Amino acid sequence: MTRAFTPQRLPGRLLGVVLAAVAACTLAAQDLRLPNQSGSVKFAVIGDSGSGDPEQFQVADQMAKYHAAFKFDRVIMLGDNIYGGQKPKDLDKKFAQPYKALLDDGVKFYATLGNHDSQDNKNYPPFNMGGQRYYSYNTKNVRFFVLDTDSLDPPQVAWLEGALKDSKDQWKIVYFHHPLYSDGATHGSDVNLRVVLEPLFIKYGVNVVFSGHDHIYERITPQKGIYYFVSGSAGQLRTGDLRRSAMTAAGFDADYSFMLVEIAGTTMAFEAVSRAGTVVDAGTLPLQTRQATASGGRRAS
Repeated sequence: MTRAFTPQRLPGRLLGVVLAAVAACTLAAQDLRLPNQSGSVKFAVIGDSGSGDPEQFQVADQMAKYHAAFKFDRVIMLGDNIYGGQKPKDLDKKFAQPYKALLDDGVKFYATLGNHDSQDNKNYPPFNMGGQRYYSYNTKNVRFFVLDTDSLDPPQVAWLEGALKDSKDQWKIVYFHHPLYSDGATHGSDVNLRVVLEPLFIKYGVNVVFSGHDHIYERITPQKGIYYFVSGSAGQLRTGDLRRSAMTAAGFDADYSFMLVEIAGTTMAFEAVSRAGTVVDAGTLPLQTRQATASGGRRAS
């Protein structure tokens, strides 16, 4: 009679070797191309995530698998965090349940609101918005500025200019829902927002901008010295919606995806990962050097 093999029957030392090998294989299955340095700033990026559909859960599962090897401590959410109903049961189904493994592991989520989100969601504690439509926070050498582009009123623009001007952080990252640059066929670039925001980004030395809204992944060629990403397919997807142009550095619209980002000193490494766990784009970007402008701001060189 053949007895079933179970790890419990192995001697202690051999059991440890087997378990270590299993763990190594699990991590190797995730295609991590980031440096994964100790002490670096590590975060994930999701946009247009809150469908509650199986695909959202599958993306969340991949995020949890990558987190086992790459210990990001925060996730930035690019809006449309909750589609459809906005009641507590919806927040549970479309946020708390999909990301339970990450939340249980202490990962913090920092949201911006999109056109499908209720303004009341700024008071939802797990979104860490502190009851504000727009806000700022920092970690180590990075400061994040979070905007509500569904209602970009003059008080918010004035707040942004003051916050950017006061920031002495090495990296300035801004994120919001509607992209200033996008080759998504459904929405594309929001030129009206660009007219208002881009001059401030240039003047005060913004380094990186993340947006969603178009249900694709796209890395834009640097625009006036600033790095732009569209990551709007963590819970919704428009297959074939990317219309590549001269400003498309890389793009992916064949499956759902999320991003992982690491900042160490003057280098930002990134990768975009599909629902299947495949890396569809990756690279490193240097901190831009800045030169003073006549108006007292900074410009990239």
